[in-house]
Amino acid sequence: MEKIFFLLFVSVFFWPALAQKKNAAYRLHIRETNSPVTVDGVIDEAAWKETDVARDFFMVLPEDTGKANQLSEVRMTYDAKNIYLAATFYTTIPDAYVVESLRRDFSFGKNDNFLIFIDPFNNQTTGFSFGANAAGAQWDGTMNNGSSVDLNWDSKWISEVKRDKDKWVLEMAVPFKSIRYKKGVMEWGINFSRLDLTSSEKSSWTPVPRQFPTAALAYAGVLVWDKAPPVTGVNFSLIPYVLGSVNGSNIDGNKTDYETKIGGDVKFALSSSLNLDLTINPDFSQVEVDQQIVNLDRFELFYPEKRQFFLENADLFANFGYATIRPFFSRRIGLEIPINAGVRLSGNLNENWRMGLMDMQTASNKDTGLPSQNFAAVSFQRKVFSQSSIGLLFVNKESTKYPEDTDEFYDLYPKYNRNLGLEYNLASYNNLWTGKAFVFKSFSPDDTGNGFTQAANLAYKTQNWNFGIQEEYVGEDYRAEVGFVPRNNYFKINPFLGYLFYPKKNNTILSHGPKWTSIYYFDEDFKNTDYLNLLQYYLNFRNRSSFTMTLIDEYVELLEPFDPTGTGKPELPAGSKHHWNALRMNYNSKPQSLFTYSVGTRVGAYYQNGSWFSLNNELGYRFQPYVSLSSVVSYNNISMPAPWNTTEFWLVGAKADITFTNKLFFATLFQYNEQTKNFNLNSRFQWRYKPASDLFIVYTYNDLQPPLSQTTQSLTIKLVYWFNK
Repeated sequence: MEKIFFLLFVSVFFWPALAQKKNAAYRLHIRETNSPVTVDGVIDEAAWKETDVARDFFMVLPEDTGKANQLSEVRMTYDAKNIYLAATFYTTIPDAYVVESLRRDFSFGKNDNFLIFIDPFNNQTTGFSFGANAAGAQWDGTMNNGSSVDLNWDSKWISEVKRDKDKWVLEMAVPFKSIRYKKGVMEWGINFSRLDLTSSEKSSWTPVPRQFPTAALAYAGVLVWDKAPPVTGVNFSLIPYVLGSVNGSNIDGNKTDYETKIGGDVKFALSSSLNLDLTINPDFSQVEVDQQIVNLDRFELFYPEKRQFFLENADLFANFGYATIRPFFSRRIGLEIPINAGVRLSGNLNENWRMGLMDMQTASNKDTGLPSQNFAAVSFQRKVFSQSSIGLLFVNKESTKYPEDTDEFYDLYPKYNRNLGLEYNLASYNNLWTGKAFVFKSFSPDDTGNGFTQAANLAYKTQNWNFGIQEEYVGEDYRAEVGFVPRNNYFKINPFLGYLFYPKKNNTILSHGPKWTSIYYFDEDFKNTDYLNLLQYYLNFRNRSSFTMTLIDEYVELLEPFDPTGTGKPELPAGSKHHWNALRMNYNSKPQSLFTYSVGTRVGAYYQNGSWFSLNNELGYRFQPYVSLSSVVSYNNISMPAPWNTTEFWLVGAKADITFTNKLFFATLFQYNEQTKNFNLNSRFQWRYKPASDLFIVYTYNDLQPPLSQTTQSLTIKLVYWFNK
């Protein structure tokens, strides 16, 4: 047994250091051209006749044992300013294209598309992704953690798509100034991915096992330059905005406020791989509103960051910790109070080191006593072995210039809160083993804020097996005021085990299999306070539809009083114990159809020997590629003894997404949540009149129904222009 554990330790932690890059033999040579390239979707320039061609793609889904049936060809070249790519995608099903819309950063699984993944440092962990769907909508994002793509990043580049019955052609030009890379590096990691929904085939230039995304940089090939990519020289961008808005509210009478704002961002490349960003008086009025959800959880819900300034290289700060133990969460900054200014320095120092530095200053509020606050974060990340890394994070929140120097405000808004910690991220050279381990300590003016948290996990994933274990500890005194830690004072252990079968003679089912998951919580005396046991069965169909059935066994000992309906009814007492069983089922239809839908239901027992029935439905219909309509309907029925009795509530939402071209968009979303008695409407018009330069017109209406009876609405016009040097 000791030998087995020793071999496992060596294979996980030391074999990656010795392993060669998995697909190093797949090499595409890129050579400089002196011939002009016109990006028009027609590959007729002389430059394309002199390039190597990446072809003979491998099938990834539904099988990963041979070549793709849908043929693809990719060519690349460059000049002093741009990297050029031309790709041709043949189809055996004439004139049958599946696209959701022309909107930028489309949903990967709902569009025929092509993506390129670039690893300029050849470190298999960070990079950039560009691509387009078959109608010409663009996709771009930064890459982190070896395969994750953050689509909130936008950059300046151009592309065009042309289609005919048996193929579609993509041509693109990406300026060297739009990406980060190290001077003198002549081999980059690269891979190409194609999704053809009509044939349900996903393919890749290099072979990628089907349990992994084609974005996995561990399976990228090599882009070989004929000489070092050109030094970009001065890389400076100024992105000012001007804004005017009208805001109405019935909170203090029916008053109307008029507002004008000027601000903007500055981007300056200190090197080809390290970027300095400055923001003054930032505004995020064009950011889409959060989608409402039914909340029957005892703890705070997480809503993702959508504001552009916080998103480039966001993984350097936001990826520390786990989903429910985040020492840094940028939504804590500036949502309730204006941000005056901010600075961020982030990027790669070399192929092994990355760094991030962020500092944001917010205004004060005399009405609430909120002082001016400074939010600072410093992060360093060191690559070890083939894809693993060690990271350090320091987060500081400092309150200054209290409106009134009283103990009340010092108690409400502590002078400071700090977090310091280390994290190790494991990814084996072939991605089969992944894991994480971290420890963080918090510091506050009083002892109740001086605690620590620690957690670790290890997982193994092959085509058939998926198993692992995770443990967590959050101390009672651990506090992360610039983080997201909804629960304190617990130990948690979470093992899981899953297996997938791949029928060889079934043309309908691609894979199926069970998965067992257990989550157990304990207090500091190691007394069990909660547990959740899940037994699931997955059915994945060849047409990309799926069905999941889940048996639930749950136990809760309430740590605090809790309203199980979330509607303001009486609370169950702390210390009360509850146990129930339930069944949950979900079905997602195939994305190829113009009409798509998903249905989910939950039926079973609930708190106080009651019952909870829920039905969730999402519908979508598209008039491709210009109009996409969708709706969300959720119904909940909770039946409990008096005084709760029967509680029913609906959540209804609908969205119309109209893309006139790939530069002109209109979307409107309305939602009504009966649980919170909240109705809101958000409409947004966007015209991308030049690359990365936009005109926005945004209307927002929010109505809190009685007993609050509060209504607010606003109309905003915002103009953004991106100046480059």
